[in-house]
Amino acid sequence: MIMAPCIFCPPGRPGKLLHEDDKVVAFEDINPAALRHYLVIPVEHISTVRDLQRRKEDYTLVEDMLKIGQSLLQRDAPGAVEYRFGFHQPPFNSVSHLHLHCFALPYIPRWKKIKYLSYGPLGGFIKAEDLLNKIKPIDNNS
Repeated sequence: MIMAPCIFCPPGRPGKLLHEDDKVVAFEDINPAALRHYLVIPVEHISTVRDLQRRKEDYTLVEDMLKIGQSLLQRDAPGAVEYRFGFHQPPFNSVSHLHLHCFALPYIPRWKKIKYLSYGPLGGFIKAEDLLNKIKPIDNNS
């Protein structure tokens, strides 16, 4: 079976480029759901949040993605009502390349927030902070 190329892997990455380094890339969402809606993705292809483990490198990656998203929104939308950061979980992810949604709210239109709700054990959207807690490495020195 031939797999379709990932739209977030080179030469893809639709949307206006906002940040790029050796670990992550950030760009505007091509179908924004808020006042500002950015995506931060790892350069390395990681399919979904389910591929992340309680490892320092995974935790650091997500932490860096979040910091970059926060920095970009604070720069571009300092007067936003609220900021929100999170990931879709399978089977609710539309692209199989890990991507952090970064929102400067309000949602536009307001009904779009439905797409970014958590459905508990069924999946849906997981806040970045909750994912960080879930993948925080276990300290074996305690």
